[in-house]
Amino acid sequence: MKIRTLVIALVLATLMPSVARADEGMWLLSLIGKNYDDMRRAGFQLTPEDIYSVNQSCLKDAIVGLGNAGQPFWHFCTGEIISNKGLVSTNHHCGYGKLQEHSTVEHDYLRDGFWAYTMEQELPNPGLTASILVRMEDVTAKVMESITDDMSESDRSAALRKACKEIEEKAVEGTQYNAQVKSMFNGNQFFLFVHIIYRDVRLVGAPPSSMGKFGGDTDNWSWPRHTCDFSMFRIYTAPDGSPADYSKDNVPLTPKHHLPVSAGELNDGDFAMVMGFPGTTDRFLTSYGLAETMDVTNKLRYEIRTVKINILRDEMAADQATRIKYASKYASCSNYWKYSNEQNKALRNLNTLGVKQQVEQEYADWARFQRNPKYNDALGLIREGYASRRDAKEAQMFLYEGILSGPEAPLFAAQMSRVIKSRLTADQPEEKGVMQKVKGMLGKKATGDLSALRPSVANFYKDYDEQVERRLAAALFGYVYAHIDAAQCPEFLLKAQKKYKGDWEKYVDNLYSKSIFANQESLVKFLDKPIVKQVDDDPLVKAGNEALEKYIALNESVPRQTRESLQRGIRSFTDGVLQINDGKKLMAPDANSTIRLTYGNVMSYDPKDGVSYHYYTTMDGILQKEDPENAEFNVPARLKELYKAKNFGSYANRKGEMPACFITNNDITGGNSGSPVINGKGVLIGLAFDGNSEAMSGDIDFEENLQRCICLDSRYMLWVIDVYAGARNLIEEMDIVR
Repeated sequence: MKIRTLVIALVLATLMPSVARADEGMWLLSLIGKNYDDMRRAGFQLTPEDIYSVNQSCLKDAIVGLGNAGQPFWHFCTGEIISNKGLVSTNHHCGYGKLQEHSTVEHDYLRDGFWAYTMEQELPNPGLTASILVRMEDVTAKVMESITDDMSESDRSAALRKACKEIEEKAVEGTQYNAQVKSMFNGNQFFLFVHIIYRDVRLVGAPPSSMGKFGGDTDNWSWPRHTCDFSMFRIYTAPDGSPADYSKDNVPLTPKHHLPVSAGELNDGDFAMVMGFPGTTDRFLTSYGLAETMDVTNKLRYEIRTVKINILRDEMAADQATRIKYASKYASCSNYWKYSNEQNKALRNLNTLGVKQQVEQEYADWARFQRNPKYNDALGLIREGYASRRDAKEAQMFLYEGILSGPEAPLFAAQMSRVIKSRLTADQPEEKGVMQKVKGMLGKKATGDLSALRPSVANFYKDYDEQVERRLAAALFGYVYAHIDAAQCPEFLLKAQKKYKGDWEKYVDNLYSKSIFANQESLVKFLDKPIVKQVDDDPLVKAGNEALEKYIALNESVPRQTRESLQRGIRSFTDGVLQINDGKKLMAPDANSTIRLTYGNVMSYDPKDGVSYHYYTTMDGILQKEDPENAEFNVPARLKELYKAKNFGSYANRKGEMPACFITNNDITGGNSGSPVINGKGVLIGLAFDGNSEAMSGDIDFEENLQRCICLDSRYMLWVIDVYAGARNLIEEMDIVR
């Protein structure tokens, strides 16, 4: 996010040709009218009411946030409704976890793909939700009624929570809706979002992973791409159309709006907008925060996950059952493993730190002339806040990546032990207070009966292999010990080093062999005849608790006043940035998993000297990249047969090529995966699925000359459904525009 002074803005206005171009901005739908003229110049042919309206069906009614039942307002991906029977398309990697859950060695949907040729064959996914926006409203004035500048941060937070809760409850009173008030611009504005959340979402189809993940880690975050990144789901409701849990009596959703799907031509310069639920951006981040992101978060995430990635690759390549078990976990781990490294490269190449420092100098020059001292104090508070927490953040990265989310058993043992003790000691008053932190984990009252834990236990160990777990633990425990500051190293690692002299495999073998949490059999046996002392003495419980408690304590190691001052400084700085730019340029709030729209054009680009990238790829490139010796570039035999016969159905372009992917200059981030790419007439032309490595700085500083959104061409999706899979039942329920 770059602040441009008025002089720079005027110079640019003089030098730039009068053509529409994308700029940073994940825009709130209800305010899109402010961008309307720019959108029309870029090729938009509809009205703002066609995008967002509470009185008529519109595009927002076809946009779906995919989430989990326990986190109704966090959306891990986006989907779009593409038929009047609730059919939803999204990315293959968004549906990957569900494909993995349904896969077995006998029915390997990851390897072979999955297609439901009738609705009866569609597969339920308990816990998966589909959220659609009903309405949104700026509630800043209501939220801020009781807020003053002289409040402490804790008092301010308490007042905000109270105000937001009252607004949310009133918004959904007497309805089946869900509501949340979300902060914008780092606590300077607040918007209410009301959603309807559907709880019966069934898997309909997906190509094999050799197509849906073609290119794997090698091609991730890069262009050109040839990945067939889509999967399909269907939303079901109760017979009366209301949200309902899975039931055989449920019926397909009749949506207020669904997107027609394009099988027509796509040209360089065509209008493109992306609607979806982007996760998180941080474009008001200062140079001090950026240094922490690069030197601590990104650097350590990449280095520690490299240890994990290499082990998982070896184990998954050696055994099909292990590959299925760890496929989704590996994908989740590797995605931001590569992202962290590529983002650091882009940030260095684009001198983003220097850009941030220039922004801060402009801010400081402005702040000197303001009467309110909070603006002058802001940068100092921010600098001191980040400096004071640097060591704690670094230690937390080692604890989280290396112990709490590296191997799985330590954290699981710590969490499950609390639940077990809460149920075994429910009638002992001295234990009740200790267990309050896990109250409600199972949604049941504490009791001595542990039978209710069996489904949770089975679910955890379903995708768990003890030998893989032991190998991960040995490698990661050793790595953490060797790199973490000794003062922050958990005691169990210090003792292990002293006793086992660096033989981490021997230590881990002893650790797991003595733990009831090492495998499902030993834990189930314990549940049959539980003993509280056995939980207290369990070595994996002790290790997990120690790491977790150390992690939490590191938060408290930074003085509360310093933490609150940092928060206040960031809010004041952001407020100042908004004032500096008032009247000069529209500014969009950072992404926070709320629905947004970005607009731009299909557009090629020149990433570096002597290199030019075309705006689309074709199936030709799939065969050119094929490598039978590399699993990332295997090509299914059926695809090769169809390609050789030039059997592209009615989906080839005017040159007779089978399109694969294309790029636009839309502003996207994580959470936008699966978002519809929509043309100027409101027709689906593709699915957004990735960004490009040259502009991986985009979450922190949008680079308008390099930023590209990588998209699956809708024609490739239709070809796979129709010709490759023969799922004519799905083709026939879509409105296809040629």
